[in-house]
Amino acid sequence: MNVITRFLARPVAMAAVGLSLLLGVTSCASSARVGVTSDFDHSVNFRNYKTWAWYPQQPTDTEGGPAKGYDSFLDKRLRTAVESEMVKKGLTRVEKNPDVYVAYNAKVEDKQRIDPYYNSPFAYRYAYYGMGRTMSPVTDYKAGSVIIDIIDAKRKELAWRGYGQAQVDQQTISEPEVFHIVGGILSTYPPQDNTADRR
Repeated sequence: MNVITRFLARPVAMAAVGLSLLLGVTSCASSARVGVTSDFDHSVNFRNYKTWAWYPQQPTDTEGGPAKGYDSFLDKRLRTAVESEMVKKGLTRVEKNPDVYVAYNAKVEDKQRIDPYYNSPFAYRYAYYGMGRTMSPVTDYKAGSVIIDIIDAKRKELAWRGYGQAQVDQQTISEPEVFHIVGGILSTYPPQDNTADRR
């Protein structure tokens, strides 16, 4: 039996390995990966879009609260993040006659994740819990989802939609999390499609 095998055979060593894995997962929670998808109208030449404005009928209070005439903290965070990203894209915000309107929607949902390796013989579920107790194959977590729409102002039709989701820590999406998710979504805009360029 070599040194590594003897080390891993000890209960204390297994607990240490399990704890280090758990801490590694926990430390990544604040910078959770953003799952992003997008779709768009392939007939649109997005290079023609230079100016933008907020969609006039954009509902306030993304958090679903009773706000009337004022925005929630999440709305303010989303607007600030979107405005920052649109500047990076070279689009100018205007008050009248924009090329496109921008609208958004956001929510936080309770979700569950199933561990695909739960029954694996290499699972370390005894390492942290020990004492005969096992970890559940299902983990509860909160997911923050954001949808951003870009609407052609002249045609009043959806030109592009981006969707992003990431694990969040609370029932709302914090400012760093909002910038993280919005940045991930708008990293896919403008879409890389040559169809419109050939028209």
